Amino acid sequence: MQEPDAPRADHLIGVDVGTASARAGVFDTDGRLKGTDKADITVHRAPDGRIEQASAEIWAAVCAAVRGALAAAGVAPERIGGLGFDATCSLVVLGEGGTSLPVGDPDRPDRDVIVWMDHRALDQAARINATGHAVLDYVGGRISPEMQTPKLLWLQENRPDIFARAWQFFDMTDWLGWRATGSCARSTCTITCKWTYLAHEGRWDAGYFHQIGLGSLADEEFARIGTDIVSPGTPLGGGLDDRAAEELGLPAGIAVGAGLIDAHAGGIGTVGAEGGGGAEANLAYVFGTSSCTMATTAQPVFVPGVWGPYWSAMVPGAWLNEGGQSAAGAAIDQLVRFHPHAAEAGRTARAAGQSLPQWLAARCAERADGSEALCALVAGRHVVPEVLGNRAPHADPHSRAAILGLGMADGLDDLLSLYAAAMCGLGYGLRQIVEAQAERGIRLDRIVLSGGAGRSAFVRQLLADTAGLEVAVPETEEPVLLGSAMLGAVAGGAHADIGTAMRAMSRLRESHLPATGEAAARHRDRYAIFERVQAAGRAAAGC
Repeated sequence: MQEPDAPRADHLIGVDVGTASARAGVFDTDGRLKGTDKADITVHRAPDGRIEQASAEIWAAVCAAVRGALAAAGVAPERIGGLGFDATCSLVVLGEGGTSLPVGDPDRPDRDVIVWMDHRALDQAARINATGHAVLDYVGGRISPEMQTPKLLWLQENRPDIFARAWQFFDMTDWLGWRATGSCARSTCTITCKWTYLAHEGRWDAGYFHQIGLGSLADEEFARIGTDIVSPGTPLGGGLDDRAAEELGLPAGIAVGAGLIDAHAGGIGTVGAEGGGGAEANLAYVFGTSSCTMATTAQPVFVPGVWGPYWSAMVPGAWLNEGGQSAAGAAIDQLVRFHPHAAEAGRTARAAGQSLPQWLAARCAERADGSEALCALVAGRHVVPEVLGNRAPHADPHSRAAILGLGMADGLDDLLSLYAAAMCGLGYGLRQIVEAQAERGIRLDRIVLSGGAGRSAFVRQLLADTAGLEVAVPETEEPVLLGSAMLGAVAGGAHADIGTAMRAMSRLRESHLPATGEAAARHRDRYAIFERVQAAGRAAAGC
């Protein structure tokens, strides 16, 4: 009797570990989403501003999300042909054998992750920048406290025992690959964008590490931060190992592709969409808790205050300039909470099953149908929403938010005006990044938007109007998960390379054209005010 054929491995899983949750999506090889699930992750905030997480909890959330996504898709585990991970650029610190080491409170050894947005290393970043080392040319001229070498220097200076005991320092994405396969390979995406690896030269710069005070890492030939460097999508180890396979509910041996930072997965999932003009024509804008902008060029372009240029960090064989806002959706959450009507509006939003920003966007869409009506809604109200500093193009972590036009009004109309003006501020910040890049010769046809904060049509049109550029949205509702699934597709052989996967698996759905005429002129005037208020706020910081 003939044995039945084995199930065809014709589906892929993408896993995205964000700041507050792990999400998983099951896709077919054409990029069509079959099912998703998510599991929350705790963010621990200390009174002194430290922000930490526990990798064990993160892995448990990943396992729950993958199992849930498989159930939602109705796809048998045996039909999964590849798996890809993306994550925030948080730092995971492990001792010998992969045991967790405390990055803050020694009584909490489970908290082994310094979250990307943790700014404990402000002083270390300032001292690194004061060196003026040539490596800094490839991070826009100034390193951010969100990057890993300032955080490593903080650990060495403030937790020297932990630094000495550490077996490996992982970017979160690379830690996920290790946890799934046992491979210590690092992705060119993570270590080039956040660790100062010079991918275009295929080397670490030992002189940089000695000069900034991390010479021990160079002396040990970078064994704890990465010696096996691979391109995104490269198969890791022997695939999914037995322990991880059992925890995830998948067969052992499934191909696992080297990962991407979360925003870069969103870029892969959008900028190369079929019919979109190619990656160089499109600026990826991943809009969530924070935002990231990613511009692809054939040759390196140095833009002060914009990270990069990075070689092969997102699109293989191309250069990447990365900007963004350290707080985007999080800034809106913070600013609207201050309003007297926020509590009542929040209760109404929860009753409707929405977050407060989602509910406010829907109310704004009802009251400001069209670009001119939006200008009327925000008239006299100006917001620079930099609650966590300016990531680009000023690279100023000390910058803070500013609001002009507050009065005594305390009702819903005033809350809507504040929300819309804060959203305009994010759009003007995006415009500033686009213009800084244009001054250096990076010309873009459109912004391709992804991320949960941009799912409202009102928000998409507002961003087009304020940035002064067409905003397109991908066909899939989950472009970040799709980007990670593409890594699994390449690792598992469903597609030959990332470029092929981008063209085969992603498509654009609709576009929003920027305002013209009087509304465009109003936004130009408001943008000029935004820049003046921003400059005044930066000058006043610390006074």
